[in-house]
Amino acid sequence: MFRLEIFIFGLLAVAIPYFSSNLFAGANGVTFWDPEIALDRQIPVIGWMIAPYMALYLYYPAVLIFNQPDDRSRLEMIAGIQMLSALTIFCSFFFVFFPAEIDMRSDIPQSILEGDGWQSTLFATIHAMDQPFNAWPSLHIVHSYFLGRVVTRWVLQAWPTSNIAKVFVGVIWIEYILLCISILTTKQHYLFDLATGLILAIFAWQFILPIMEQIANLTDDQLDLNYGSGK
Repeated sequence: MFRLEIFIFGLLAVAIPYFSSNLFAGANGVTFWDPEIALDRQIPVIGWMIAPYMALYLYYPAVLIFNQPDDRSRLEMIAGIQMLSALTIFCSFFFVFFPAEIDMRSDIPQSILEGDGWQSTLFATIHAMDQPFNAWPSLHIVHSYFLGRVVTRWVLQAWPTSNIAKVFVGVIWIEYILLCISILTTKQHYLFDLATGLILAIFAWQFILPIMEQIANLTDDQLDLNYGSGK
C-alpha cells in the first residue's frame, strides 16, 4: 500500500506538473532566451544513445523496488518524493516563464528517424511524449542524479558488503554518465541544460542529505511503531 501511495503521489506531484508545463510551453511556442551555442550543433548524433536516454524511466521503479520495508526507509522515501516534486515544479517554472525551444531535432538523420528498428521507435516515442520546450534545467539530469543517489544509498545500506550490490551501483553511475552524454547526442538538450541540471541536482542532494541522515539516526522510541503497519 505504501508503494502504491508513493506512486500515486508521484503521478500527481511529479508527472502532472511536468507534462502540463511542457504542453503549455509547446502550445505557446515562444522562446524567451535561446541558450544554444555553436558547440551544441557540432556534437554528433549517436543513434544508439537513445537507449541510455530512455533508461531514465528505469530509475523510478528502482526507487520503489529498493526502498526497504522499515520505518526509517519509508520516511526517507517521503522526504525524497517531496524533494523530487519540488525539483519538478521548480524546473517547470522555468519551462513556462523562461521557455526555450530545443530546435535541433532536424539535425537527426532521417535514416534514424524513419527506420523500422528500435532506435527509430524510441526516438518516435520520446518525440511524441515531449514538446521541445523543456530545455533548462534538464529534468532528465536532475531526476536521474537525485534518484541515482537515493537508490545508491539504499542499496549500500541494505547490502554493505555485497560485491553484487557494488557492481549494481557502478552500473547506475555508468548509466548516468551515458545519460548525461545522451541528452546531447540525441539532440534533446543543449550544453547549458546539462550544466544547469547538474548544478541543481547536486544542490538538491546536498540539501536533503542531512535530512535523510537525521531520519536514519532516529531512535526506535522516536518512530511511530505502527507506521506503515496498516493499523
